[in-house]
Amino acid sequence: MSFTVAIVGRPNVGKSTLFNRLVGKKLALVDDTPGVTRDRRPGDAKLVDLRFRIIDTAGLEEAAPDTLQGRMRMQTETAIDEADLTLFVVDAKTGLTPVDQNLAELLRKRGKPVVLVANKSEARGSDGGFYDAFTLGLGDPVPISAEHGQGMLDLRDAIVEAVGEDVAFPDADDEAVTDVVLPRLAEGEEESDEEPAYDETKPLRVAIVGRPNAGKSTLINRFLGEDRLLTGPEAGITRDSISVEWDWRGRTIKMFDTAGMRRKAKVTEKLEKLSVADGLRAIRFAETVVIVFDSTIPFEKQDLQIVDLVLREGRAAVLAFNKWDMIEDRQAVLADLREKTERLLPQARGIRAITISGQTGDGLDRLMQAVIDTDKVWNKRISTARLNRWLEQQQIQHPPPAVSGRRLKLKYMTQVKSRPPAFMISCTRPDALPESYTRFLINGLRNDFQMPGVPIRVHFRASENPFEGRKKKM
Repeated sequence: MSFTVAIVGRPNVGKSTLFNRLVGKKLALVDDTPGVTRDRRPGDAKLVDLRFRIIDTAGLEEAAPDTLQGRMRMQTETAIDEADLTLFVVDAKTGLTPVDQNLAELLRKRGKPVVLVANKSEARGSDGGFYDAFTLGLGDPVPISAEHGQGMLDLRDAIVEAVGEDVAFPDADDEAVTDVVLPRLAEGEEESDEEPAYDETKPLRVAIVGRPNAGKSTLINRFLGEDRLLTGPEAGITRDSISVEWDWRGRTIKMFDTAGMRRKAKVTEKLEKLSVADGLRAIRFAETVVIVFDSTIPFEKQDLQIVDLVLREGRAAVLAFNKWDMIEDRQAVLADLREKTERLLPQARGIRAITISGQTGDGLDRLMQAVIDTDKVWNKRISTARLNRWLEQQQIQHPPPAVSGRRLKLKYMTQVKSRPPAFMISCTRPDALPESYTRFLINGLRNDFQMPGVPIRVHFRASENPFEGRKKKM
């Protein structure tokens, strides 16, 4: 992107609505409640013929540095320092407030280009607030409606004038490169006896999920080596699913921080429902999911439900027992964690579990190596020849049960997709095959082909009878 723009303003003036309008997607949470946005969220914006990077920020408020509002203000000031241009959004409907005056003074001290944006100008009675914006001394305000898309052409012209045409339209010899990673082909791929090699250079999408106050944002900040995400002792600080990129041993990692997930019965507020839904979208978009446990109170019912949710979505999962620096008798606790992992998570037998400390950075390399190893298994493909030799051996050792006096027969097996591994078995009377034998086959695949900790799908279909439907000849 040619330049960076930060959207700032007091709470509830429509910053996130404008952000969503410019990126063309509903990425940021929007609600009538003031102070929804807390972290700074980056995105790729498109405004007519302009392409630039945009940052959504929290509403600026006067607060002490050690408070939550004070830490949110520091995040916003960091975004202003990073940006080449600031969009200062005011509410034309309600008019100016003393907070707007203080923010205008703050932006003047920064000495960077500012475009004054009068949002909600479509509302009745907004003319007074629009003309009051001239008193801020930041140039002519641009009247827009972020919700309805009005005034976008005027905003485009104001941005070009503020940054200059040489910055707004840099000479580029090649097309813009998108950072969206397309999924690999699954169904319809040509079958081969050779198993494809794992691509060590492919960017990896990782989502961090868990209960509130488990240390997810602190963990990502430790990976990045900076206070990129808002953290603190308060539970439920994170609301939006924020994505950050960094390199680990030469490989690009795109990591998603998500809001803490409480029990569904306790989630009553609309804003928290939106946050949880945003986290679920991050899980579906990710390839590997790190479920963060609090080592001091592990294996709560909600922890198990989150793991089950991730596996049902077909994602590769890794357990991270955080706050390990607070554990005293580590050997006894470690043995207890291993026993409970095997007993309480039978559907994820062999799942990788790492003890870490987001506060001190202990165990982070082991966690990332576990993520890479799990992703390799999640992408694994097995040749049809090996699968059918394995299926024949399984039927010799443990034949399928007889149903109504007739023995079931498994004839042919192939892998239809990876991510997660899924297999199709052609057999007689697939509806009569008991669930227990399906679990036996899944456990056998997991053990014999080294696929621990990832969901495995096995589907059955009846083999085609070429004589079916023909009349019996006399």
